Amino acid sequence: MNRNLSLCLALVLLSIVNSFAQPAANTMPRIIEKDGRHALLVDGRPFLMLGGQAHNSSAWPGMMPNIWRAAAALHLNTLEVPVYWEQIEPEAGRFDFSVVNTLISQARQHKVHLVLLWFATWKNGSNHYMPEWMKRDAAKYPNITNQKGQPVDSPSPNVKATLDADIKAFTAVMSYLKTADTQHTVLMVQVENESGAWGSIRDYSPLAQKMFEGQVPAALMTPGVLGAMNVPVVSSGTWQQVFGDRADEYFQAWSVARFIGQVAAAGKAVYPLPLYANAALREPFGNPTANNYESGGPTDNVLPIWKVAAPAIDIEAPDLYLNSSDKVLKVIDMYDRRDNPLFVPEAGLIAENAKYFYTVLAHGGIGFSPFGIDDNGVAEKDALMTERLSPFAQEYAAAAPMMGQLAEWAFDGRIKAVVEREDHADQTIDLGAWQADVKFGGDGRANAAPVYNQATGKLLVAKLAENQFIVMGTRCHLSFQPMGVSAGKAWQYLKVEQGRYENGTFKALRILNGDETDWGGPGFGNTPTVLRISLVVR
Repeated sequence: MNRNLSLCLALVLLSIVNSFAQPAANTMPRIIEKDGRHALLVDGRPFLMLGGQAHNSSAWPGMMPNIWRAAAALHLNTLEVPVYWEQIEPEAGRFDFSVVNTLISQARQHKVHLVLLWFATWKNGSNHYMPEWMKRDAAKYPNITNQKGQPVDSPSPNVKATLDADIKAFTAVMSYLKTADTQHTVLMVQVENESGAWGSIRDYSPLAQKMFEGQVPAALMTPGVLGAMNVPVVSSGTWQQVFGDRADEYFQAWSVARFIGQVAAAGKAVYPLPLYANAALREPFGNPTANNYESGGPTDNVLPIWKVAAPAIDIEAPDLYLNSSDKVLKVIDMYDRRDNPLFVPEAGLIAENAKYFYTVLAHGGIGFSPFGIDDNGVAEKDALMTERLSPFAQEYAAAAPMMGQLAEWAFDGRIKAVVEREDHADQTIDLGAWQADVKFGGDGRANAAPVYNQATGKLLVAKLAENQFIVMGTRCHLSFQPMGVSAGKAWQYLKVEQGRYENGTFKALRILNGDETDWGGPGFGNTPTVLRISLVVR
């Protein structure tokens, strides 16, 4: 073979190898899927959003110092922060991106990524972030009316003028990001906020009523969608004929999702960042009707409608403000779908909710975020702020050095986790050749009663090999027993190492043995601890 040709082939092969070996710097963030699991790629590598969300009215330059103090205390790598239509387009057609520019500039200074929340036509079901020039023209940009013909404080999703205005503004935002954020500081954008309506299941205006009495769109008339909605499969019909007593809320869901889907599609056509819509949840048990929750948003019962109506939305994401572990775990399970990456953009800032960070990882989630980290602009003393954020900050501090590994393990389905329920009951984790037995609350010894009032214990296990695991947890004790062909056989810890990850490598601090492993297994206190555990059957 010609020597020059050989050299050229060698260089081509080297280029191909390097393209896989090296991360792609400053590439567009994107979501990928494998075997029903998902990953957010940042610079070409799986990325786990250790997030925190600012309060609704905190994304102004004068408020940002307190947010950055909270962000540092939380050890987050991604700040979720609103951008406001009323500020960005104060006059029709005149756009002001100065605040957006400030957010991006300061995020880079603090070495933190951003998720921008587009507060526009909807915020918690209302239109309060619309520009003043739209609020003054209620005839052109109307709210919905209820069944009695009374006005409701929620925008109509069926008005083209409102849709066109939102598309124009959102497209301007995405165009600005494309030009101003070539470093991809902004990872994702939330389109609207907790969309839907309180006070009326749907819009009963003459315009909406005419649409409601028409045929259900053909896109919904498929066995896959109708079967998922638990209604008989038919080829045509009005909303009432097809969906019966749930027709009103399903029509509202289609209307809202179709509106937001068109806004999202227009923005993504300009700049294709990942986009998501967040949900004000309904009770996950009992199939309540929409007069008990915000009607029209991406609640669990209408996810099939949203997937058809808004394909430009990559994620329908649950906001976690429920009051029991059974409810929260049910919601996480419902939103972890083959067609829907799991992301929790809001969780109530209470100690009990920090444990669900582990559950999200075990479901292959791409991020987690408590809400209101800056305490709504209150200038707290550092000690008070640290105490309030501590349950989440401790988890992020332990997870941050191994963020890349956690993201990859989650994507590969290697992570399993349990969280302490309100009854403090023991739990088990199936690890294939091994079963992990987890005791919460007490000191792990026989007949020990729970000693904590709050159910905040948790344990995460990442399987490195058949007999080796990375374990992280708090307020619990752990033991193992062999399963399968080795069930009932004697076993022991080959090695239990306490340490942390540095530059992608586990660094042992010490080897645990004796009292630290022999009495009920390794124990985890109030501060998250990372162990590498190797087991052997004797």
